[in-house]
Amino acid sequence: MGFEVLAALDLRDGQVVRLRRGDFDAATVVGRDPIGTTEALIGQGVRWLHVVDLDGARAGRPIHREAISAVVAAVAGRASVEVGGGIRDEQAVADVLGAGVIRVVLGTAVLRDAGLAARIVERHGSSAVVAAIDVRDGRAVDDAWQDRAGGVEAGEAIRRLEAVGVQVFEVTAIDRDGTLEGPDLELLGALVELDAGQVIASGGIRSIEDLERVRDLGCAGAIVGRALYQGRIDIGEAQRRLA
Repeated sequence: MGFEVLAALDLRDGQVVRLRRGDFDAATVVGRDPIGTTEALIGQGVRWLHVVDLDGARAGRPIHREAISAVVAAVAGRASVEVGGGIRDEQAVADVLGAGVIRVVLGTAVLRDAGLAARIVERHGSSAVVAAIDVRDGRAVDDAWQDRAGGVEAGEAIRRLEAVGVQVFEVTAIDRDGTLEGPDLELLGALVELDAGQVIASGGIRSIEDLERVRDLGCAGAIVGRALYQGRIDIGEAQRRLA
């Protein structure tokens, strides 16, 4: 596939928000109505929506099912939707995919149990699964909003999941997320060099030039949030330059 720009649509308390460094106490509301925000993004030319159920991530189960189904219905084939947050078991994956979502983003559950990833890949195919690799101090951590030590080295996490069939990894540098300080090129470059699946960059992206930098590293795409909502990135221009 070509380099894809994914627009972040993070849901909390029925609104669209952006977090800073994964901190729930540092949330900024960027849209009161998820459907209105979705329509605005599609109108700008967004082709991929990266939807995260933040309340679900904290609860350990999907919370915003209705809102996500409404988003999928609203795009009506005009864009692809992936969803993460609180998806912790095989039934939750089946439910999300059954709602018309193209692929599910799995983090905490598969970092703790690679066997779960293997079963989901076997049932739904590798194209339906993305692993969220949230990195703090070089380590892939679960429950990334909690500021605590732990986790496994990021490259090792990717290798373990690639071994059971996962092919796409969304790598978020937590200390850059929502900061507009630029992507962690060193981290992304090291993980791309593993040659263990496709890497999608997340965290800190502030400009089209940043998108070009991560593309040139070998990333397959990038997730953009705050820069898009603040008008720093023109999605149509980005897609033309990245084509």
